[in-house]
Amino acid sequence: MYEPIRSPSVHTPADGADFPHRSREEELDIQLAGHLAALLAVTDELGLTGPGDRIAEQVARLRGAPPARHAGLTDAAPAVLHRRAHALAGRALLVAASRADTTAAILSAIRMDAHTAALADPALSGQLVGAH
Repeated sequence: MYEPIRSPSVHTPADGADFPHRSREEELDIQLAGHLAALLAVTDELGLTGPGDRIAEQVARLRGAPPARHAGLTDAAPAVLHRRAHALAGRALLVAASRADTTAAILSAIRMDAHTAALADPALSGQLVGAH
């Protein structure tokens, strides 16, 4: 009555697949390193070397190698950069919390506070709170 299936289903898992599989923790490490690297780029563009150094340390810890640092200037206004940095720090905080990485979570929260303070008082854009 029914004709037998001649080819394997596309939904059948491949046996002996030769591509590497990553664990959830490895995927979260990659995401966190990416968010922190993006935050580092904006931090460097703002000229914040101290916070940038701490972010670079975390990226190096997650990736196993120091990140490439360069200030790719976008000519964006400081307020725009602070908003972008705040959003990136928030994303990093979510992933760090999901991964239970206390060090990265604290660093991300400090950066969020610093950029919030800079947005609240434009005179602080060069002297950020929490930038120690």
